[in-house]
Amino acid sequence: MPVVMKALAATSPALAPPRLRRSLTGSSGAPCQSLNSSFSGISLRCRPRRYPVYSRPCSSRSPVAMLAVKPAIQFIQGTDEQTIPDVRLTKSRDGTNGTAIFEFDQPSVFDSSAELGDITGFYMIDEEGVLQTVDVSAKFVNGKPAKVEAKYVMRTARDWDRFMRFMERYSQANGLQFFKN
Repeated sequence: MPVVMKALAATSPALAPPRLRRSLTGSSGAPCQSLNSSFSGISLRCRPRRYPVYSRPCSSRSPVAMLAVKPAIQFIQGTDEQTIPDVRLTKSRDGTNGTAIFEFDQPSVFDSSAELGDITGFYMIDEEGVLQTVDVSAKFVNGKPAKVEAKYVMRTARDWDRFMRFMERYSQANGLQFFKN
């Protein structure tokens, strides 16, 4: 008897699982899934996803473009600093904390600060996110800005590793080299 019930369940439209069918009916042209229920005979349509998820690449779809963020340093958010800094690194013997001191000679931030506003901090931006500090000081010679110094403190080994990943990207983009003293 169980074999008969199993066979009847497989052929019964009331007990059959709903079939999944793909169609291009969304307003944006994105794939939309619809369920045809043989039990009620009503066609159900779901709205297309905003961000469709594709489990495997398909040749009929166009490739997805990934935007890479160029590593940059900013003193005013949204304005990249054009001057390449000298960077000094210190690290504790146990490797738990460290300091990076950036020195900018004749930085371009003073050229644009009149129209864009004041220096709000020191921002290191890359594809992973933003590292920031407010420990920024300016040195003036004869009343004119000559140098900006920013100090970034890393309190954990994780902070140090994240900073080193940023510096590797920044140095590759700007032609910097590392020299150990």
